[in-house]
Amino acid sequence: MTYEALFEQILTKRSYLCVGLDTDIKKIPSHLLKEQDPIFAFNKQIIDATAEYCVSYKPNIAFYEALGAKGWESLQKTIEYIPKSHFTIADAKRGDIGNTSGLYARTFFDPKSSGLDFDAVTVAPYMGSDSVLPFLEFEEKWVILLALTSNAGSSDFQRLKTENGALFEEVLRISQTWAGADRMIYVVGATQTQDIAHIRTIAPAHFLLVPGVGAQGGNLEEVSRFGMNKSCGLLVNASRSIIYAGNGVDFALHAGLEAKKLQEEMSVYLDKYLTA
Repeated sequence: MTYEALFEQILTKRSYLCVGLDTDIKKIPSHLLKEQDPIFAFNKQIIDATAEYCVSYKPNIAFYEALGAKGWESLQKTIEYIPKSHFTIADAKRGDIGNTSGLYARTFFDPKSSGLDFDAVTVAPYMGSDSVLPFLEFEEKWVILLALTSNAGSSDFQRLKTENGALFEEVLRISQTWAGADRMIYVVGATQTQDIAHIRTIAPAHFLLVPGVGAQGGNLEEVSRFGMNKSCGLLVNASRSIIYAGNGVDFALHAGLEAKKLQEEMSVYLDKYLTA
């Protein structure tokens, strides 16, 4: 999916919502456990209920890897079921020496190799350019680089001071020499709203993937006010608050209602904050 196609989807859906498919076998409704593939059965209903309200899906790979080969099969079926109109993100947080990163890239981008064909993958920048560039060798695929995350320990390293500012600022500046806004997205936590306006001065055109709205308490209005650019430039992720909104037979109905509520709020902010 191109930058322009993603923006077109945002305008069409009046939404910049990304639904996180962090599907935990221990949390899904118990009636699904009798299904041959409970994880896919859950995801299928979530996708059916939320697809009209979101532009992206983000499976967290750990929830699937933890189940071994069956989990990998569930992931493959899920990614094949997601409508092609939606931007798909493998939340894998990979990053290793060059040849290993090349194999990780093949894992998530080459369906002939692994059976998976994501649009983007999250990557950790700590090991530098040679751990990131192999992912960019796949044309029309995206790298989503960890910049300023919302977890409690993010300040342990990300805010350490360098000669040119905080470490996360260096990540933003240096990585823009590796790829432009049409191939690179940055993870910025929704609980870091005080920094989003500043990040926009460093990376004005890039999309930001913003987790932390919903269960983690991020403020959607502030994220939108400080983070939106002329192409929206935001993918705001909500996971638990949507997929676990209900836990009965009608769980998908509750998920759809929660996604719809966020989409309606986003529609207001698109009118208010989308820059000319």
